[in-house]
Amino acid sequence: MVKSRFAPSPTGNLHIGGARTALFNYLYTKHHGGVFVLRIEDTDVERSKDEYVQDILGGLSWLGIHWDEGPYYQMDRMDLYREHAFRLLEAGHAYKCYCTPEMLEEKRKKALKEGGKPHYDGTCRDLPPDDTGNEGKPFVIRFRSPLTGEVSFTDLIRGTITFKCEELDDLIIFRTDSTPTYNFTVVIDDALMGITHIVRGDDHINNTPRQILIYEALGYTLPRFAHVPLIHGKDKARLSKRHGATSLLEYRNDGFLPEALMNYLARLGWAHGDQEIFTRQELIEKFDLPNVGRSPSVFDMDKLTWLNGHYLKTLPAEDIAERLLPFLESMGIKASCDGRLVRIVVNLRERARTLKEMAQMAEYFFRDDFVFDETARGKFLTAATKPILLDFVEGLKNVGSMDEEETLKALIEGLTKKHNAKPVGIIQPVRVALCGRTVSPGIFEVIAILGKEAVEKRLMRAVESIQ
Repeated sequence: MVKSRFAPSPTGNLHIGGARTALFNYLYTKHHGGVFVLRIEDTDVERSKDEYVQDILGGLSWLGIHWDEGPYYQMDRMDLYREHAFRLLEAGHAYKCYCTPEMLEEKRKKALKEGGKPHYDGTCRDLPPDDTGNEGKPFVIRFRSPLTGEVSFTDLIRGTITFKCEELDDLIIFRTDSTPTYNFTVVIDDALMGITHIVRGDDHINNTPRQILIYEALGYTLPRFAHVPLIHGKDKARLSKRHGATSLLEYRNDGFLPEALMNYLARLGWAHGDQEIFTRQELIEKFDLPNVGRSPSVFDMDKLTWLNGHYLKTLPAEDIAERLLPFLESMGIKASCDGRLVRIVVNLRERARTLKEMAQMAEYFFRDDFVFDETARGKFLTAATKPILLDFVEGLKNVGSMDEEETLKALIEGLTKKHNAKPVGIIQPVRVALCGRTVSPGIFEVIAILGKEAVEKRLMRAVESIQ
């Protein structure tokens, strides 16, 4: 059975890169009917914050990535790490190192000066276990890496990757303050949790041989590894905030739909033929690691926005209306998910790209005191159009229902003849009077949604605003 995990550190918000890693783990695991684990790696006490934990949990839940086990917290497992560190020490796979930070800095400088890599030089590697000369001194525990040979593994995306052991130094697994290091804790957790597949960013490739050696020293079964290329911006640089790598929940707050973001993230580095649009279930059915590319993928905000617009157009209007409510409320608009709001959604979703944008577009449906666009006012609310607006108000008295499109068309046709104008010369002044702008859904739909009382009130407001 496949068992994977997502193991973020709560030292910052959940960003696009981390969300995609979580998604790839989730989709691969569900594709194979496995178990997906969430683990919070919170051993960096100074930088870890509960607000980041909540951001991670909230972001994953909103995106639709639901874990089967967890969340587990590393700080709750410190005794396990200590026990394993001393097990390695007793077996001779690790040793105590008494080198001070100052000594290590000198060694680093010397190595660099001599043109070598700043690896630990093994000063304490061969000290006898019962050494008494350093008794009472602070120490770290270092893993005893092989001095010769190779470490190879078959990456599920990249194929065979090999490292020479002389490139690996004796990494610290336990610090002087008795806290474990990342490369050590991750092995203990993955082994004890029964993780069979580790899918992560390719910035972890260099950690893999070290972790494999620790697995082998402890006698634990090796998992399968898959290293996913990182996400870049359009300028080919590693994704950063200037490319749109904000907290995942910022996309929610900006009015993006989780369906669109999940679809987009899945396609960042993975493909299934030429298909672009996937439901969640289709992603689970079709996602597999061999179809993940080896090259960095490029984050394209325009494409994400287009995809979000697609979902706004194709998801049920009632569903979109429900999701629109919080965005209206944030603008101080109280609305309910009724037939009127659904009708507004149907008329705005061809133009809107996000829920936030749709809410802004919808504002004039809920407020009679909106501000007129100055350009629109200057062009269409003039002394010349004042009689047109007054005649339109008068003509509405003969219209029984605002849904009577044929009657409204007849009214406009009559006004075109009376004022010797084209239909647009009648419709645009009315549109600006009702909406405050020159672009809106069809004028008959706007009138029907607003209702007779609001239409008359707005037309007279516009008339009174004309100097």
